[in-house]
Amino acid sequence: MSEPAPALHVTDLGQGPRTVIFLHGLLGQGKNLAGAARSLDGLAHCLLIDAPNHGRSAWTEEIDYPMMADFIADELSNRGALDDPVVLVGHSMGGKIAMCLTLDHPELVSKLCVVDIAPVSYPNAGYFNSLMDAMAGLDLTALHSRREADEALAPEIPDRAVRGFVLQNLHHETAGHGGEGRWYWACNLDLLRRSTAVLSGFPEMGEASWDGPVLWIAGQNSDYVRPEYRPAMAALFPEVHQVTVASAGHWVHAARPQAFAELLTAFVTV
Repeated sequence: MSEPAPALHVTDLGQGPRTVIFLHGLLGQGKNLAGAARSLDGLAHCLLIDAPNHGRSAWTEEIDYPMMADFIADELSNRGALDDPVVLVGHSMGGKIAMCLTLDHPELVSKLCVVDIAPVSYPNAGYFNSLMDAMAGLDLTALHSRREADEALAPEIPDRAVRGFVLQNLHHETAGHGGEGRWYWACNLDLLRRSTAVLSGFPEMGEASWDGPVLWIAGQNSDYVRPEYRPAMAALFPEVHQVTVASAGHWVHAARPQAFAELLTAFVTV
């Protein structure tokens, strides 16, 4: 790591004999996976980690997957994962972080669950680019309420659920002495925007592979996991088992929470 490890925001949920780590996707936060974590209460102690440059975690000057994996590996090591390896669950960007972490720090991981992403470079990052462009185009200095922000983003982000996902990054800082304060993006928007080529790619892992159990969950209505990506996944993770969740898109855990929880429960407890 070329930078000092940033402070990571971690939320603890539930209790149980196992430890499950949840890693969110681009523009997300650990709390996005809180429902899945709560479904494991009694079976596992869950940690929801805000990735660097997201949520309440610290920002860095640069970003790539091995760097983020190393930072999170340090956090897990400090929490005892060397003695008690964890179950790692990563969605989208978090899935790529989870794969890199497992390959680079296999001693910390007992099982890996990758949700609707593959270890490949995606040629078109346009969707997330458009979301971040819309965020960057919002005049925060003229903003008076979250409702105004929602209305301003609607032409560029017509899907209300996606706007809600984006707006979770919008925070308000109250000024003292009766001032109005300021609105700001909690994520490191400038860095993420200029790093889309890195984030849509996947690093070269050399001859690395990991033969532990891997659950690969795909959404039926998503194109992030395609048949042609299977060889890349199997080359890195020979014991991968793929499950496709019907009537789910990229955010599988949000679209089909019960089905997602059942898959996780079975995987964690086997």
